[in-house]
Amino acid sequence: MGESRARSAAGRDVATLLEALPYIRQFHGRTVVIKYGGAAMTEAHLREEFARDVVLLKYVGMNPIVVHGGGPDITRYMERLGLEVRFVEGLRVSDEQTVEIAKMVLVGKQNKDIVLRINRHGQPAVGLCGDDGLLFRVRKQLGPGGADIGFVGEIERVDTEVLNDIAENFIPVVASVGSDAEGRSYNINADAAAGAVAAALGAYKLVFLTDVEGWRADPDDPDSTISEATAAEVRARLPSVSGGMRPKLEACLRALEAGVESAHIIDGRVAHSLLLELFTDTGIGTKITLGREAQ
Repeated sequence: MGESRARSAAGRDVATLLEALPYIRQFHGRTVVIKYGGAAMTEAHLREEFARDVVLLKYVGMNPIVVHGGGPDITRYMERLGLEVRFVEGLRVSDEQTVEIAKMVLVGKQNKDIVLRINRHGQPAVGLCGDDGLLFRVRKQLGPGGADIGFVGEIERVDTEVLNDIAENFIPVVASVGSDAEGRSYNINADAAAGAVAAALGAYKLVFLTDVEGWRADPDDPDSTISEATAAEVRARLPSVSGGMRPKLEACLRALEAGVESAHIIDGRVAHSLLLELFTDTGIGTKITLGREAQ
């Protein structure tokens, strides 16, 4: 009985590898930009699984680039200091103190933690933020209706030479802060930063790890997850989307319009969700493409 179970398990493992093979061949040498956040970034076992998954992508010949935020940690530090925490349509309202805390958390803590984990699992990673090598040139971003939301930045330019040079031999890990031409620092929404990086690089895929199953037609109904959508469908629904999903969808559109083949919103609470989306037939979460617009 035990031997039979072992053969059955081995058969499943082989079938999984064979299912992954055509995807590995298709993605070899391609760039995938991964926006890392949510539970995948805060729960210990998921942090380790994510690092292993990214290392595997590099080993099979892909060029993964990780862009991360660190919202929960920023919020915790702000609350400890008695600072007000406010969001407008998924964007953190940021005064000078907020930006200072964001840089401390994102660049000094989260970025180095991610780099160390990836290094430990077998591939060298390099931590960056928008200031390194003038990677991001930023301008002030206004909120809905032109509202002033403080030092929140919108990326005007991404220096792809910096990323391409590093990605040849390392896994770039990018923290979502940057500065303008006058040297003023800005907090950047990590979803928007990932979209800008993918667009500038002409990445093959853009993947968002989040804390829901994917993009839901009804935000309150987990069973309403949309498995596939076109850019036109996203644009049509976007006015009714609020909260943290809105900047993700906006980033998807920006990337697709710049030539990215597909964008994916997946559940980072599921171990190995990144591999399941990229290397299996069924996938997991929401896949967005240009659809007929590409014809």
